[in-house]
Amino acid sequence: MTAALAATAALQFAGQAAATDLEVTHWWTSGGEAAAVAELAKAFDATGNHWVDGAIAGSGGTARPIMISRITGGDPMGATQFNHGRQAEELVQAGLMRDLTDVATKGKWTDVVRPKSLLDGCTIDGKIYCVPVNIHSWQWLWLSNEAFAKAGVPLPKDWNEFVAAAPALEKAGIIPLAVGGQAWQSSGAFDVLLAAVGGTDTFLKVYKDKDAKFAAGPEVAKVFKAADDARKMAKDTNVQDWNQATNLVITGKAGGQIMGDWAQGEFPVAGKT
Repeated sequence: MTAALAATAALQFAGQAAATDLEVTHWWTSGGEAAAVAELAKAFDATGNHWVDGAIAGSGGTARPIMISRITGGDPMGATQFNHGRQAEELVQAGLMRDLTDVATKGKWTDVVRPKSLLDGCTIDGKIYCVPVNIHSWQWLWLSNEAFAKAGVPLPKDWNEFVAAAPALEKAGIIPLAVGGQAWQSSGAFDVLLAAVGGTDTFLKVYKDKDAKFAAGPEVAKVFKAADDARKMAKDTNVQDWNQATNLVITGKAGGQIMGDWAQGEFPVAGKT
């Protein structure tokens, strides 16, 4: 699971006495993400301050270097998004990120944030430097009712049924599985298949125990077979971004998409349930 974080830059941060125009940089730019950011901005503006949106188009891989360059170059934003983990650790060690321990203590974050490990990822040398704002899970397969109805096959209940339905979907002119052209989408889908097809024990033996002998065995071979099926099912996808692939599902042009629960926001924006 990955959690997206807003971590505040320490420099040029206005005091509490005056209303603040606060620039916030992030890469939440799809329809659903933009709608979510708008809710954060609305809540911030309600405090009498003003959220200045600094959206950077593209993925985190595009946005993060820009954010880091600005912070280290002396032109910091008021707050910025980073993913959970160690992405801001060197900035903290360089004294470039604001210590939020007093705010966290006042707000009793240790009683609020669950799982607690999310807050641990914000804590360096006993001090808290970031604000957990959401948490996501990768393990979802989004399906189009419309696409399967058009192909004349029932919605699949597991991966094998999904693979078996692929020829009927293709015959109806529908891409069975939408996968955008960025490498992280493919690697993420593989991890989902490792958990879904291989099972929890298989996932942990590979990623937690790093059991090379097990990874070379028949249980993981089943996962690679599933990944090969996924690659064949996705061969006609001609989009790059994840939300473009989600849109293929929304419009019934694709049967399904393996994508995290952040994709859910795209459906209500498009008027879908």
